[in-house]
Parts: sequence; C-alpha cells; structure tokens
Amino acid sequence: MPFDVHNFPDASRLDRAATRQSRAMVAVWLFSVATMILVMIVIGGATRLTGSGLSIMEWAPLMGVLPPMSDNEWRRLFALYQQIPQYSLVNSGMGLDDFRHIFWLEWTHRLWGRLIGLTFIIPLVCFWATARIERSLLPKLAVLLALGALQGGVGWFMVSSGFFPDATAVSPGRLVIHLVLALVLYGAIVWTGLSLIRPPHRRQRGHPGVRVLALASLAAVALTIVAGGFVAGTHAGLIFNTFPLMDGRLVPDGYTDLQPFLRNLTENVAAVQFDHRLLATLSLLLVSALVVLGLRGALPIALALGLLMTILLQYALGVTTLLLAVPVSAGTAHQAGAVVLLTVLLAVVHHLGGRLETSPAPPPNHAGSHAAPRGSQSS
Repeated sequence: MPFDVHNFPDASRLDRAATRQSRAMVAVWLFSVATMILVMIVIGGATRLTGSGLSIMEWAPLMGVLPPMSDNEWRRLFALYQQIPQYSLVNSGMGLDDFRHIFWLEWTHRLWGRLIGLTFIIPLVCFWATARIERSLLPKLAVLLALGALQGGVGWFMVSSGFFPDATAVSPGRLVIHLVLALVLYGAIVWTGLSLIRPPHRRQRGHPGVRVLALASLAAVALTIVAGGFVAGTHAGLIFNTFPLMDGRLVPDGYTDLQPFLRNLTENVAAVQFDHRLLATLSLLLVSALVVLGLRGALPIALALGLLMTILLQYALGVTTLLLAVPVSAGTAHQAGAVVLLTVLLAVVHHLGGRLETSPAPPPNHAGSHAAPRGSQSS
C-alpha cells in the first residue's frame, strides 16, 4: 500500500482502523479464532464418540484449567465418576488408568475452549487500544464474545444431562443445541472476516438465480449437520449400516412409530438416520448444480472445484462412517468435513454477494490533510 497512517502521524483513529492493513490484521485474527473453533468441534466429536464427555462431573470455569495434581485427586474424581449411570451401566469395572484416558480427552476439550476465549479477548483489547478496529465493527465483536461465553454455559447444560438417572450419554436435544450454537458462532466469525477483506461495496453481485441456489445449498448443508447431531445423540449410526437402502428398503420400517409424529424427527433412530441420509443427498444434488453453474462462469474456477471436492469427499466420508458403524476416526473426520463444507459454502455465498450480514461501512472521504492515506485504503 503506497500510503499508510504511519506516514501521517496526525491521522485519526477512524483512518487507522479503515486501512487495508488494519482490516487484514483483524481478519487474520478472526480466521485464527474460527480455525480454533473448528478444531474444538472436532475434539468435541472425538469426545462424544469415545464416551469421554461425562468424565468430569464438576463445573469449574477457573480452577478447572488445572488437571489433577496428585493421586488422591485422581481417586476423588474417579469416585465421582463411579456414581453416575454411565459407569454402572456402560463402564462397570473400569480402572483408574482407563478413567484417566477418557478424562484427559474431556479436559483437553474444555481447556481448548478456554484458549479460544483468550485468543478472542486479548487481541480484541489490543486492536481496540491501538485503534485497529472500526467503530461499526465493535458491536458485532461484542455479540460474538457474548455468544462464545454462552457456548461455555450451554456446554455444561449439555454435559449435566448425562448425569440424570439411567442416562449413559448426554441428551440429544442439548447436544444439538450445543452444536448449532458452535456453528452459528463459527459462521458469524468467518463471515465477518470475509467481509473485512472483501467488503460488500467491492463485490460484484452474481446472478440472482445462482445466489438463491447458493443460499439453498448452504441451508441444506446446515440442516444436514443438525440432523447429523441427532444421529450422533441417538447413536442412530450404529444401525442400518447399509447403503443406499436401509435393510432393503428406501424408507425404513418404523419411521412413524412414535406419536406425536414430530417425535420421530428427533427420537426415532430409524427416522433420524433416514432424514440425515435424505438431507445429505439433497445437499449433494444442490451443491453439484451450484458447481456446474460455477464452472460455467458464476464462480472462480478454484472456488468451484474446491466446492466440488469438498462435497464429494464429505458424502464419501458419510457413507464410509455408516458402513463401518461409526469408528472414532471416520466419525471425527466426517464431523470435520461438515464444517469445512460449510466454510466453503459461506465463501461462495459471500463471493456472490448474499446478504447474511454487512461489513463495516467505508469511512467518509473527508477533505483535509489526511486525504492521501484515505485515498489509498481498501475502503
């Protein structure tokens, strides 16, 4: 950039925040936080698949950062775990060494969440103190911070459901709430970062039909992930391990067994798995159509090809995970693939000018001694 506020020491805070350099710095920070959330979602998937999520029975936001430091503390925590139904009904006879194995995974999951909070708060304060954040962006960052704090509380709300009588895992409904909030937070951060490096006034809006298809694809993938959360919560992936039919039928027997009917969508394992399959296939068709239009000029070639590779890999991972009856490695990869696919679709919608949110407005072009640096900014 030929001019920067460093060349003009009298430049205002508004000028400094609106430079291409400042926006790029803030965007890199947001993308780093989003990457950590993606890792958090993957760790959460591994925690669920290994049954580790209930190994810590205490909610200690501050002191919980320290792991057990003595043999007596390990034995105290193990004694607490032995009092919950998961131990007596699933892991009866588990020794202290096996307990340590599942404990460390859950502890890592919670520690990573705390690190995400610090990675968000510390740079936020630094950027604000050095006038690198535009005023219009501050309320949005405050909302993101609040969502992150809420996610921690929702995480404990989910875990506590696993301590109910006869419960051997967390509530599927609470699991989905926790997952959805994580994805909303992740998507909002990614979108904000994209809008900083490519504001709306610098984007060329695509054909309305292509934008509608992109938004429909994004919605279908999001619903598929939500349905996948119910598959995970009800352990529906452990049955009907054939594809494309379910025990020789397109629609499985017992799809409408529960009354009222809406219960089948969240509690009936046959219906839950079928819905996930159906939505995944719908997503594949919509995204494939979007790729075709993209390769015909609606999208940059690299973005269209990236979208094609992501959807095909994710669909293949889903089928593989099902056929293998949800091994930890495949299940974790499938969950990670879902977030990556969501990310690529967010980039596509953003490129096409879809109106999910707007970035900070460009600063006014005031006349005066600082006209030179403003004329060189990305805004």
